[in-house]
Amino acid sequence: MIAVSALADQKPGQLLPNDVPGAVAAGAGIYQAQCAGCHGADLGGEPDWRQPKESGRMPAPPHDETGHTWHHPDIQLFMLTKYGVAAVVGDGYESDMPGFEDVLTDREILQVLAYIKNSWPDGIIARHDQINAAAAQQVQ
Repeated sequence: MIAVSALADQKPGQLLPNDVPGAVAAGAGIYQAQCAGCHGADLGGEPDWRQPKESGRMPAPPHDETGHTWHHPDIQLFMLTKYGVAAVVGDGYESDMPGFEDVLTDREILQVLAYIKNSWPDGIIARHDQINAAAAQQVQ
């Protein structure tokens, strides 16, 4: 099971402790060290992130409100980060996004994702909370 889900205030489907200031602060540092090189120090992603690179792989998307990160429930964001995009998508999909399972703990992954979510405007956070709740309903 995913460690630290108890840090969040447990809205339906919520895993990210974006409502825990210490977790968000820790996530900011981890993000800068592990993620900013591709996704940008400002969460802005790579240029032309919707167009494949010459390699055929997609550029790193932004994690701010202009990207699609908030369109995915917490559990999917966690799995993509822990195992990598190619492993989660399957079917031979190739991605430059590695899995971080051997680099970061579950707690650290959730802190990074909490930092990202905490950067979104309140309206986007509310929509993301609805996405989490819908995903939680599908599991029941």
